Amino acid sequence: MSATITAERPRQATATAFVAAIFAGSFLLFLVQPMVARMALPKLGGAPSVWNSAMLVYQALLLGGYGYAHALGRLSPRAQGGVHLGVLLVAALWLPIGLIAIDLPADAQPAIWVPWLLGMSIGPLFFAVSAQAPLLQRWYSSASGGRDPYALYAASNLGSFGGLIAYPLLVEPLLAVQAQRWIWSAGYGVVILLVAGCAVMLPKAAARAASKPTSTAPSRATTARWVLLAFVPSGLMLAATTYITTDIVAMPLLWVIPLGLYLLSFSIAFASNRAAADLITRLSPLVVLLFGGIMVSGFESRAYLNAILALILLFTVSVALHTAMYRARPEPDRLTGFYLAMSLGGALGGVFSGLIAPLLFDWTWEYPLLILLAGLLVPQALTIAPLAGVWGTTPQRHRIMTLAVALATLLLVIVALGGAAGQGVGGQRGLIFAAIAGLGLIVLGHRAAFMIVLGGAIAIFGGFASLMLSLNGDARTRSYFGVYTVRQSATERQLAHGTTVHGTELIGSVQREVTPTTYYVPGSGVGEAMLAAPRLFGPQARIGVVGLGAGTLSCYARAGQHWRMFEIDPAIVRIAQTRFGYLRRCLPGADIVVGDARLALAVQPNASFDLLALDAFSSDAVPMHLMTREAFARYASVLAPNGLLMVHISNRFLDLEPVVAANAKVDGWHAAALVYRPSIKPREGETVSQWIALSRDAATLVALTKGNPGWVPLQGRPGFAPWTDDHSSILPLLK
Repeated sequence: MSATITAERPRQATATAFVAAIFAGSFLLFLVQPMVARMALPKLGGAPSVWNSAMLVYQALLLGGYGYAHALGRLSPRAQGGVHLGVLLVAALWLPIGLIAIDLPADAQPAIWVPWLLGMSIGPLFFAVSAQAPLLQRWYSSASGGRDPYALYAASNLGSFGGLIAYPLLVEPLLAVQAQRWIWSAGYGVVILLVAGCAVMLPKAAARAASKPTSTAPSRATTARWVLLAFVPSGLMLAATTYITTDIVAMPLLWVIPLGLYLLSFSIAFASNRAAADLITRLSPLVVLLFGGIMVSGFESRAYLNAILALILLFTVSVALHTAMYRARPEPDRLTGFYLAMSLGGALGGVFSGLIAPLLFDWTWEYPLLILLAGLLVPQALTIAPLAGVWGTTPQRHRIMTLAVALATLLLVIVALGGAAGQGVGGQRGLIFAAIAGLGLIVLGHRAAFMIVLGGAIAIFGGFASLMLSLNGDARTRSYFGVYTVRQSATERQLAHGTTVHGTELIGSVQREVTPTTYYVPGSGVGEAMLAAPRLFGPQARIGVVGLGAGTLSCYARAGQHWRMFEIDPAIVRIAQTRFGYLRRCLPGADIVVGDARLALAVQPNASFDLLALDAFSSDAVPMHLMTREAFARYASVLAPNGLLMVHISNRFLDLEPVVAANAKVDGWHAAALVYRPSIKPREGETVSQWIALSRDAATLVALTKGNPGWVPLQGRPGFAPWTDDHSSILPLLK
């Protein structure tokens, strides 16, 4: 007994050292991505091409790191340790981590400059750390005498989850960017020491130093299956994030939850204790059928229920498919090739959902497509043994049952869609769902029949209606910023981005069609400012608008005025010009600058505007770089000395008033706020809005607000520091 305990202690110490090294490396890896994005935002702007390019850089570096770890397998373990420590030390020359000091040209192409900038700034560090997980797992197998290293991947993903959660909840709120850089750099030094400690444990004996794999190499079909099993959860994670944050709840920080659940699924699927992974995997077909089928349309009146169901679906599918991957894992001597295939699948899933789908589809079609693919891949097992008898034991009986299931599913589709012209299942929803659930129990364990029922459920609960909308010309448009839908009734035309309305145009007469509505009605803050512009700045007032929407504000334009609009999304420009009449009727030939507003304003001449309206928020998401002291300094530069800045802060989830108030206080702006609330009997198209008016000239602000008691001096929050390019956080602003 004593000898057993003595032998076990070194093994435990070895495992602890490797877990610590893997955890620390993964923590830093997922901390660096949002941190560098935060550093780059003021320099690169928020255009989607920037972040798509950045995502490709991360994926390429991660894939390169896994490929490097796989290539090191040709060396002995001790030689691998020496090479990797050398790579870590060379990469340390790029410390402290941060963007290289360079000013990009105004016309810089993101496809060229973003990979170059990020690659030169963090490429070597990201590459070196990304190799940690697969490389150290193989080292552990050598150092521990051949023990199973795959459980260490659970520690790797716990570290990734920790880094992901730590940044928005702790690091960003508490530390300025400069402090973040130095703390991350210190963490990198700790990782080097931990890796060195692991390298010391690698065997010296030549017999144990052999690095050539001895197990059977995986077939091409097996490798392709690994790639596919990694592809679906990765793609579904991004698709679910897009679906939730644009079509359900556009809540800040919500994107963290799908990614966090995706990472946690690895920890469960690769854990030594198999109970949780096996249970979730066994239930996964039912979850895919019941939740995946209805999530295409969801519950319109219960946004948070939709979000919860979508997250449960994502987590279940991720655990099930990663468990299937774990069950198909090779021997430890083939470990790095296994992780290389996994990395390739994850990268392809990200490229599909993040880059290809917005180009191919006018809606989040990747979501139901990936649900169907998940249904095809999740392990199938009977949950109720007596139902096995229904299917019999002969191929003919199986074919008859499959045909019966297909006919039953077709009947449900006809009943659900026939009377509603494909617009939904209405009051029959509960009965249809119960029928789908019943069929689901019958078909478990029989994949072809299962896929028939799953396809029927998707068609019934929104798939057919979405297809009809997609076939209806230009009713729906998609870009890298999300899905825009133009809804039209007999009295109005409305532009929606997910759950957020970006403009409503009244129709029926010319007078109605040039009437500003929603947040921009004449009684709103910006409405009063636009009406006062001729009085404040003369008949040739120069007016700028950041954020085009449906083009509503253009109907305040008057002859002799000079207008310029800034819009980041070309899709919005096309919609405003072709689907709505505001620009066509009120400001034909409008001067529209496409691109990130902060970068575009940086090249505008000083004092080139008398009035600048800032209305750039998308689905309640806040472009932080437009709300910092540096951004407000640029607004002051492009405004005339007596110019007026109007900031729209209507938001369901954030109280943005303290940010604007803090900027106003430290930089000498005079500011007042107006919350416009429609009367008990509101006029058509009116909505509540909150605008803040700022000017460096007190007389201008007095002239605007005089006579309306609704304007109140801007109230700051005691102790709230203004946002800067070096430090900002939305956590204190959450409602």
